[in-house]
Amino acid sequence: MSFLLDLPTWLSFLMLSIITVTVSLSGLHFIRKKYPAEALKENHEVAAIIFNAFGLLYAVVVAFVVFVTWNGYDDATKNLQMEANETIDIFYSAAAYPDSVSKLIQTGLIDYASTVYNSEIKEMSSGDVSLYSGGALRKLLTTFNTLGQKSAPNRELYSESLKKINSLAEYRRLRIFAGDDTIPDVIWFVLMIGAVITVSYTYFFGSKNLRAQYMMTSALTVTITLILFLIYTLDHPFSGSSKVSARPMKQVMEIMQKGL
Repeated sequence: MSFLLDLPTWLSFLMLSIITVTVSLSGLHFIRKKYPAEALKENHEVAAIIFNAFGLLYAVVVAFVVFVTWNGYDDATKNLQMEANETIDIFYSAAAYPDSVSKLIQTGLIDYASTVYNSEIKEMSSGDVSLYSGGALRKLLTTFNTLGQKSAPNRELYSESLKKINSLAEYRRLRIFAGDDTIPDVIWFVLMIGAVITVSYTYFFGSKNLRAQYMMTSALTVTITLILFLIYTLDHPFSGSSKVSARPMKQVMEIMQKGL
């Protein structure tokens, strides 16, 4: 299903809606052909109570999953912004070092931003980025570790630079963790079974106007499809057309290239 993320959102949703509505209406057609509206109406009172209770439970589960996935998506966005912010902060702080050291650090930061923007974020959609594969970051860490306090104008600047480079490494780790954070299969199982039961339950409410029942069942199916597709999209923050924007890192990279 990952190919759906690469299509425009409206097209992916339209395709899914057509499939799910076709299946749900086929089930309704089969039930109404086998049981007339008069036979189904006998159970309306009890069925309505059970349907309301089940619908409430399912809505709570869905709302919780949407909340969790949205928080994950929002955290991924903020972590990338903070990663870009730390990069530009270190770039400007490096200007206080001697020219030879300053150029070395600033060039390394440009390489890092370029690697993140041009390679890492694109590779994250397929899960190809390893937590320990940051070559550009390793070079930066090695540079700072070999400088020593004598290369810095003062001890405070060196200490602050170490804190910032460590924060940069931390935000990179958080970005990678966000890309790997997927909903467990058991939760998807609950969501899908709940969706099938919810839609199937509407088959046993007999309406004299069959066309109206088709429309109501279709509306419910489309709504559930939309919500499940939203969850799937939010669960893949660095994939597809709705992925987290890499614009902050691009802007930082352009600023540093001009300032070097």
